[in-house]
Amino acid sequence: MPQTTGTPSLESLDQLQLNLDSGNLLLLNLILGFVMFGVAIGIDPSDFKMVIKKPKAVLVGLSGQWLILPFLTILLIALMGSYISTGMAMGMILVASCPGGNISNFMVHHAKGNTALSVSLTAFSTVGSIILTPLTFLFWGTIYTSWIATDAENPLLRELSINPIEVGTAVFLLLGLPLLLGMGLRRIAPHLVSRLHTPMRWASILAFLAIIIVAFSKNLESFLAYIHLIFAIVLIHNAAVYLGGYTWSRAFKLKRRERRSIAIEMGIQNSGLGLVLLLNPTIFPLELPIGGMAAITAWWGIWHMVSGLSISSYWRMRTQTDAHE
Repeated sequence: MPQTTGTPSLESLDQLQLNLDSGNLLLLNLILGFVMFGVAIGIDPSDFKMVIKKPKAVLVGLSGQWLILPFLTILLIALMGSYISTGMAMGMILVASCPGGNISNFMVHHAKGNTALSVSLTAFSTVGSIILTPLTFLFWGTIYTSWIATDAENPLLRELSINPIEVGTAVFLLLGLPLLLGMGLRRIAPHLVSRLHTPMRWASILAFLAIIIVAFSKNLESFLAYIHLIFAIVLIHNAAVYLGGYTWSRAFKLKRRERRSIAIEMGIQNSGLGLVLLLNPTIFPLELPIGGMAAITAWWGIWHMVSGLSISSYWRMRTQTDAHE
């Protein structure tokens, strides 16, 4: 593990090692499964009917999630150049390849957005991630390594070979099975689910923080030493996604409530999935320098809670102000 004395560099951030034993890896998988189970009990089959009721809003939202978000990400990476390391760039792409986060529905409701649209987008995004997460990461990661990255000798670029089937299988086990179990419970015990929904939402936030603590348990001090290197990067990336989502939906003349919903759905990402995938040695071998990827992914998960609550509170205040004018 690199020393943290003096001023840490981008290169030393990439070399940060996350050494987890099999017990910790199992714990991470169980925590993420719990988070996704909490998401699933909030999904009703009727949520998927939104594409029939409001196809335009749903399609704009999904295209924003799976096309505009990674495109903005690769554009930012190209503009930032040497200000970010290879690992940080790949971490940004990994975050952009994940589905929407589980707290987005709460943020949209708080922002006085279209909650039904938000729930539908979360449902489609999460189910679609089983296929789209590995394909998105492979496609945009290849664009980065082939056209933007300048350090061809970087071991992360030389040795990183993503198998979409392997990643898809992992995503299915981490997301698909908890989703099926959660939606099944909602169908057979709706009254129980109605009581569990809100507590599970808040518990999932604590669960994500637990994922970060477990992942960095052996080198949390080192992770904190690098925060200043990634803070501005994640802030800019996250802000660009919110703005891009709002602008994208505005270009299609969607209503204000729908624009807010889509912006928040894009700005709140399931970083927990990204972090657990990173720590899966069958996908990312232990010898790969993934410290930068892990740091970006973990901090994104913390920061989007702050930014999401801030922007949703601002929009809520604006709605109340407009109502009194």
